Amino acid sequence: MNSIPISFVIFKVLVLSVGMYLAVKWHYERGQKYKNQKTAAVVLTSVKVGSAFVASAFLVLFLTFEFCNWIGLDLTMR
Repeated sequence: MNSIPISFVIFKVLVLSVGMYLAVKWHYERGQKYKNQKTAAVVLTSVKVGSAFVASAFLVLFLTFEFCNWIGLDLTMR
């Protein structure tokens, strides 16, 4: 029973990591498509998107735990 939250967190990290990789790849390929864009602008945009993605992932994780505590679920991993 204690392995369920751990497996969900691992799954969430994997899904969000793949999504972040695809977002960075999309921005990079979009930058390669338009040759007049500078590489630095593409990298900066990728970093911004990546950091916003990570911040939103942590926000969703925090809100999920707060909601679970609010409804009375015991989330301690003993």
